[in-house]
Amino acid sequence: VQLQASGGGLVQAGGSLRLSCVTSGRTFSGYVVGWFRQAPGKDREFVAAIKWSSRHTTYGDSVKGRFTISRDNAENTVNLQMNNLKPADTAIYYCAAGRRIITSSQTNANQYDYWGQGTLVTVSS
Repeated sequence: VQLQASGGGLVQAGGSLRLSCVTSGRTFSGYVVGWFRQAPGKDREFVAAIKWSSRHTTYGDSVKGRFTISRDNAENTVNLQMNNLKPADTAIYYCAAGRRIITSSQTNANQYDYWGQGTLVTVSS
């Protein structure tokens, strides 16, 4: 299983970025794909997750209403559209996948078995 995250960069506050996580190596039916982020000196934080089959989504409180997670069928890709970015959103963003993670556990990084390499998002004020 491979997860390849991309799309990070430098953006001004209020701007937008779109992160992509390309999945490969297996069928992801029954899996949850999530995004986490980690800022320097801080713990890894849950951002959003999507169930592969049902497309049910879950969001962290700090990004609700600004970020949208979606799945692209044709390209086996999970996207994270980030709008109205704030300096506090600056972090390395990681995508991850785990099998049959119940909704209440999707915020827990330990539930995910596979991780991508991370992509850096920097939001300037």
